[in-house]
Amino acid sequence: MKIHASGEDYLEAVLVLQKKLGMVRSVDVARYMEVSKPSVCYAVGTLREGGFLTMDEKHYLHLTELGRDAAEKIYERHCFLTKYLISIGVAPATAEADACRIEHDISAETYERLKESVIKE
Repeated sequence: MKIHASGEDYLEAVLVLQKKLGMVRSVDVARYMEVSKPSVCYAVGTLREGGFLTMDEKHYLHLTELGRDAAEKIYERHCFLTKYLISIGVAPATAEADACRIEHDISAETYERLKESVIKE
């Protein structure tokens, strides 16, 4: 199943919240992402159907191996791009927002070449 940018954002949010809180519910994701609870419920349903998330009997969200892999990948891109943009003089808030958009659209090849060029400097 192909995951869309919004799905990647939800997976990334679950990952970040799990690292921060341990256990995550839909309401935590809604607050973190500043979206409505129904939006989270719809996204969670779609991600569950795709095998990216599970929900236990207490309604806690858990990333599957597939979901964790996708979330870690997008979170790595997000962190790298944010730091890179800040390093070239972009204001932190702008860098954060731009990284969130770029992380979904940049090709794997371009991202890898960008990382390599930054590491060489």
